[in-house]
Amino acid sequence: MCDQEVMGADFMTDIASDVIAIIAKRKRADKPNVELSDRLDSLGLESLDGVEMIFDLEEKFDIQIPYNANTGNLRTQFDTVNDVVSAIESLVAQRKSPAT
Repeated sequence: MCDQEVMGADFMTDIASDVIAIIAKRKRADKPNVELSDRLDSLGLESLDGVEMIFDLEEKFDIQIPYNANTGNLRTQFDTVNDVVSAIESLVAQRKSPAT
């Protein structure tokens, strides 16, 4: 059981690393590293960047991210990189859980 807990923690760390890499690919700000505490607006993400990032995340993790495209503003749903990571972790966990 302990091995599963450790493996689960490693998996979540992998999710965070992958999410950060996807966000880093889209950022426009001249900032060398993307950190969990970074605000998306401080990374210079524009509306199109946000939509493309959503597509990248959905493809990478085989999930559907509920996103209101009518607002055109990713920041209304996610303020920080950590918000995005948490949402992806939750969606991946739901996808892996057996349906009840």
